[in-house]
Amino acid sequence: MWKKAAYRLKSRQNVKEFIPRIHSFPIPKNSPTFEKSYRQMMMRKVAFMIALVGLSQLLLAQDTSQMSTTLPYHQIPDYPADYSNVNVAARLIDGLGYRYYWATEGLRSEDLDYRPSEDSRSSGQTIAHVHGLSETILNTLLQKPNIRPVEPIDRTFEQQRQLTLENLKKASDLLRATAPEDLSNFNLIFQRGERKAEFPFWHLINGPIADAIYHAGQIVAYRRASGNPMNPMVNVFMGKTKE
Repeated sequence: MWKKAAYRLKSRQNVKEFIPRIHSFPIPKNSPTFEKSYRQMMMRKVAFMIALVGLSQLLLAQDTSQMSTTLPYHQIPDYPADYSNVNVAARLIDGLGYRYYWATEGLRSEDLDYRPSEDSRSSGQTIAHVHGLSETILNTLLQKPNIRPVEPIDRTFEQQRQLTLENLKKASDLLRATAPEDLSNFNLIFQRGERKAEFPFWHLINGPIADAIYHAGQIVAYRRASGNPMNPMVNVFMGKTKE
């Protein structure tokens, strides 16, 4: 009977299904054959779990690396063709995008939770705020109203970061595609119910854009305080990062 049980142990693929069965046989636990078979089974199981964890970590590292290199503003774009008003405004957003990219690159969960005081925003909350500012910037270039109040959407840090960078890149591209004489057509619009409030493009510059630049610097300061300073190879003046 024991020989049949040992044979089933080798032939069955589902080890968990067989474990309860093995105890139904009156086999001495100190049997050499039992100990050898059980030890081999556990070694295979452990080896499989180690291989599975290693493969998962490898795939996660590849996905993270691919996302980091494909997101916009890994470096600032080339100079615009001229100093037109739309190109200057687009360059301002590009500068914000580059600073935000590296301010948020490689943040850990403890960095996102960091706050200098109990009554201040955490880094994670600040990042959510900057995402909202990026939507306001893009909506202005799409000539869409910003609806208030904003309905909260549960997003991960990675999702917020990606959406923020993509919003800024879209806004910059829209500005570059705009004729200089049409810049005044982009009004910042807020809507609450039936009420609307419109402001000229000037307010987008000293409002959401300047606010987002301010908060990018805030995130840099917070991550340094939480023990994870920004990449020292970042050069915000040149808009390039040494690899």
